[in-house]
Amino acid sequence: MRFMVIMKASEESEAGQIPSTELLTEMGKFNEELVRAGVMLAGEGLTASADGARVKFGGTAEPQVVDGPFAETKELIAGFWILQVRSKEEVIEWVKRVPNTDGAHHEIEIRRIAEAEDFGDNMTPELREAEERLRAESAKN
Repeated sequence: MRFMVIMKASEESEAGQIPSTELLTEMGKFNEELVRAGVMLAGEGLTASADGARVKFGGTAEPQVVDGPFAETKELIAGFWILQVRSKEEVIEWVKRVPNTDGAHHEIEIRRIAEAEDFGDNMTPELREAEERLRAESAKN
């Protein structure tokens, strides 16, 4: 099973405050543990929403672009991991170990990544084949 572990933004991260050297060191060690355990597929931090944009669909003929920053800090993402583990319980145990030296991590969300099987009969053999082809092509990059 693959899970996306979503680090929620904080007032500090939205203000562009960078983590301390101590937290960056601890986070590096934690990421190293994830890699050595063979569960980390990806992981990145994100810049503040002031650097971002949202594209809204519906209500108009053309999608509407809204530049950041965005008001609701608690709804924003500051970083993520993609972890491959055996169960939700296992990913929860990993997340409980995320370093929080600066005290800025107030909430981390865990979401299972949908697999082809989750889409039932709507995921036809042709669609599966196309998805597998795209994944293989993407992996080359």
